[in-house]
Amino acid sequence: MVEKMLKFVRLERHMPGKREAEARARDFHEIYAEFRAENAAGQASRCSQCGVPFCQVHCPLSNNIPDWLKLTAEGRLEEAYTLSQATNNMPEICGRICPQDRLCEGSCVIEQSGHGTVTIGAVEKFLGDTAWAQGWVKPLAPSRQRPQSIGIVGAGPAGLACAEELRRQGYGVTVYDRHDRAGGLLVYGIPGFKLEKDIVTRRVQRLAEGGVVFRLNTEIASLSELRAVHDAVFLATGVYRAREIAVPGAGPAIVAALDFLIASNRKGFGDTVPDFDNGKLDARGKHVAVIGGGDTAMDCVRTALRQGALTVACLYRRDRDNMPGSLREVANAEEEGVDFHWLTLPKAFLGHDGIEGVRIARMRLGLPDASGRKTPEEIKGADAVLKAGLVIKALGFEPEDLPATLQAPELAVRKNGTLNVTPSQMTAVDGVFAGGDIVRGASLVVWAIKDGRDAAAAIHKWLESKALAAE
Repeated sequence: MVEKMLKFVRLERHMPGKREAEARARDFHEIYAEFRAENAAGQASRCSQCGVPFCQVHCPLSNNIPDWLKLTAEGRLEEAYTLSQATNNMPEICGRICPQDRLCEGSCVIEQSGHGTVTIGAVEKFLGDTAWAQGWVKPLAPSRQRPQSIGIVGAGPAGLACAEELRRQGYGVTVYDRHDRAGGLLVYGIPGFKLEKDIVTRRVQRLAEGGVVFRLNTEIASLSELRAVHDAVFLATGVYRAREIAVPGAGPAIVAALDFLIASNRKGFGDTVPDFDNGKLDARGKHVAVIGGGDTAMDCVRTALRQGALTVACLYRRDRDNMPGSLREVANAEEEGVDFHWLTLPKAFLGHDGIEGVRIARMRLGLPDASGRKTPEEIKGADAVLKAGLVIKALGFEPEDLPATLQAPELAVRKNGTLNVTPSQMTAVDGVFAGGDIVRGASLVVWAIKDGRDAAAAIHKWLESKALAAE
């Protein structure tokens, strides 16, 4: 191990090559090149093989990162991929979109010692892409066929992960989704420059070829209707309702982030999108202001640039050190030409026929709030006006009223509208489980995958116990 690993003291950290900012800001292709095998092995060899692997501890899926890094360093790539996919249904997707700087890489011991983190995400992406190219991704082939069926509502990462795990056990699985393509936010919410869509499509196709049935363009009329045809149900609908902004001038002219991103992704598929075609959701030729500091805001500012916006400004009420989004994404956005207005809060939206500008207040950080983050306070008399013809709000998302939507008032919800579940992820309705954002609130794809896997295990255990009781 000493020969192959612990090279962080003499081998510097580096990421795969990144396309020049000016060129990449003109299209929606991914911005990072692929590692060559020797570079991936070299970067993996920097791992210190900690006795307590904090990278693994801080991964929601508890991925066995040190072991597959060691296998990569040794050139045993198929074994490394097999180990990486043992705990993750979509390793090449997580390698692309996980905020590793806040999870595994942010907890890397050699990062804490000043040597620079192991490029865990880039190696994970390399392993996944290599596995697909080499044919190492095996078809989904259950060893037996069970009589029970499960209905899954939502074809996002939680629903897809749950579907794969249950189908692997031999259950009949049907996935329902209101959209015309499976993938949820992986397809419609995340831009192509972070995740090209064929990466998701091939995962969905593998599930379909393995016997998972997809019912797309489908709205579920009632939970009771679903329960009548399935032995168990998993709700993974996500959260899509945009939070409102309560300032003068706010209204329909202020565009929700997901509306903007979905329209852009649909155009990438070649769909007809009326609100894009009429200019409402198209940033071309406009001064654009995006309100928010999370990953969705970063997706919006970078999408607006690629659509041909004249200028793009990101307004965030705290400073750079206190923003919730990935600092890697902020750096990418800055390189591409986004103008960040830190410590800035919208006070009013201006314009008579559409949006013409935003009146902004300057802020300073005061005492910490309950979460420990410093509270932004307005600096009186420091207002300014920012020119804007398109304003996008990226302030987070809230759940729809699922008990009403599914005609199931017996579904218990928390104060914030998310579904209340037991530790086994069962809702207040026997045999109905839930996970992902509809339980957690808006969160990360990797947490949704974990919930889907955990729910599948819980559903299997519940169905097995019912079968034993019936004997």
